[in-house]
Amino acid sequence: MTAFPARLLAALRTGRPAALAGAVAGAVAATGQAPLGWWWAALPALAAVVALVARQDRGAGLVAWAAGAGYFAAALNWITDPFLVEPETYGWMAPFALVLLAGGLALFWAAAGVVSRHLFPARRALGFALALTATELARGYVLTGFPWALPGHIWIGTPPAQLAALIGANGLTLFTLLLAALLSARRLAPALAGAALLALGTGFGLWRLALPEPPPRDGMVRLVQPNAEQSLKWDPAQADIFFRRLLDLTRSGPAPALTVWPETAVPYLLDDNPSVALAIAAAGRGAPVATGIQRVEGWRFWNSLAIIGAGGGVGPVYDKHHLVPFGEYIPLGDLALRWFGLRAFAAQQGNGYSAGPGPAVLDLGPLGQVLPLICYEAVFPQDLRTATRADWILQITNDAWFGTLTGPYQHLAQAELRAVEQGLPLLRVANTGITAVIDARGRMLQSLPLGAQGSLDAAIPGALPATPYSRWGETPLLVLLAGLGAALRLVPRRKSA
Repeated sequence: MTAFPARLLAALRTGRPAALAGAVAGAVAATGQAPLGWWWAALPALAAVVALVARQDRGAGLVAWAAGAGYFAAALNWITDPFLVEPETYGWMAPFALVLLAGGLALFWAAAGVVSRHLFPARRALGFALALTATELARGYVLTGFPWALPGHIWIGTPPAQLAALIGANGLTLFTLLLAALLSARRLAPALAGAALLALGTGFGLWRLALPEPPPRDGMVRLVQPNAEQSLKWDPAQADIFFRRLLDLTRSGPAPALTVWPETAVPYLLDDNPSVALAIAAAGRGAPVATGIQRVEGWRFWNSLAIIGAGGGVGPVYDKHHLVPFGEYIPLGDLALRWFGLRAFAAQQGNGYSAGPGPAVLDLGPLGQVLPLICYEAVFPQDLRTATRADWILQITNDAWFGTLTGPYQHLAQAELRAVEQGLPLLRVANTGITAVIDARGRMLQSLPLGAQGSLDAAIPGALPATPYSRWGETPLLVLLAGLGAALRLVPRRKSA
């Protein structure tokens, strides 16, 4: 036991320069994320991270952690913005939120560094690529998951992103890290192999993007972006102004087949204010209005999407099921009430939202079957797999919490990737932007910019046949990871290891 602190101190001393270099390389790798999308800078930076980790013995976990911390601190800088909506109350928490989030997520990278050193001593660069793919995959599930800013996201908006139709976002991460590992060798043969892999991914993407487009669905949909500032959104004096803005934008122009409002657009409880549903229905002029609402039963609250039909009838309703930890609910809060009688953290006592039963497909008649997503749910590929295949995806969101620099753009980029994975068009309606129409190959066809007030009329793009990823999910990737890992394990151990 006494030898462990000594080994740890030695690793810290010897790994300090490499850790600093890893943190810098990780921060540069974050430029591949939206809104910059500099994959050409991110890829060599990731290669530098792989090389640094592969050269370490005792310090592999430390260097990988430092690289992850630099990467997440740069990529997730938007996490400070929610605390600045009311800076006088919560502003002091902002730097702690960024440091704790970046350092916590970097533990997945540290685990990959340790695993690669012990399991793949003969091929540490490729081993780290496989291990980091596995831990990044786990990041999408552990503690309800947070698969934001995956390394594979650097390809969103480029031809290689079409690989997601085959292997998903985590498969793109494996593609990215294998390229980085091959580049890190700095030898001709691995470099040529990397060039061939990149050319293969690009060629597949260009081929898929050139295929004929399916025809759009009949009927016009109106997407309404009210641009309600977050600091004023729930102010009683402003609520009616924002609500009337939504009504005015809905009834302007020719009558659509469907109007969509963003997440929590209605500032009133429909059960307590029946005139609100009647006003929405009147603005819809006989066509349904899909809107974000808050729904209440007793002491339980739900963040929901409701379809309001002619005459003010409400239904069907979808309740958000993948909630934001600490933002929409307190983890284990209901258990704290049940076991210890602590009411402050329990969703059923009105402190946060309750989770809905799970993904659902709503029948909109002539407009087809729609898969609704509310805000954060669009970052989870697994939340889009349902027993009934939808005709299109609808995301309603309020990104006003996340500033104007990076967060809203990264959220939009992930929605584009969900369309590629599923082969389904996606309509996105955001409170302050970016509202968008995305086709089944992830291309943005129309949009309203961030911070704009207005509406967008569009047809629903056509759907493609079910993609391999929509059918099999992560199973092919898991098989591939296991096969590559077994192959690397068969490589003889290096004498120096």
